[in-house]
Amino acid sequence: MPKNHLDEIDRRILAALQANARLRNVELADEVGLSASPCLRRVRQLEASGVIRGYATLVDQQAVGLPVSVFIQVTLEKQVETALETFEDRIRAWPEVMECYLMTGDADYHLRVVCADLAQYERFLMDKLTRVPGVASIKSAFSLKQVAYRTALPVADPTDGDARR
Repeated sequence: MPKNHLDEIDRRILAALQANARLRNVELADEVGLSASPCLRRVRQLEASGVIRGYATLVDQQAVGLPVSVFIQVTLEKQVETALETFEDRIRAWPEVMECYLMTGDADYHLRVVCADLAQYERFLMDKLTRVPGVASIKSAFSLKQVAYRTALPVADPTDGDARR
């Protein structure tokens, strides 16, 4: 479902589920102003169309012993398809890589990696990242404090002038 086909009720459903994915359908329907059956039908349509990709539990990284976030810039020797595919395949296999983006600019990739401490990051760096064929340079920056973190997208109608909700 393309974004321009989302109506206000779809957007309210998305906002409510992003705030609390454990809402029962009856609660969700009440919150968005629908009866239960049409609400469930819309949720299923949002799921089937890929607008809702899944549901997740957000875990506090401090509470599970992974307090260190490292932001890494990786530059490859060559930006050719095989090198990109090799790098991306390796990155997808490593659970400590929380995010990875192919970028424009100075670095080819930006990664966010979580780990327990500097020693664990050093093992990740030496045993994994530096061993990927085609990696030319790696620059790491350690997070001192998380200032903002969101998982909910601003799904308000961008034409309504208040898309920053």
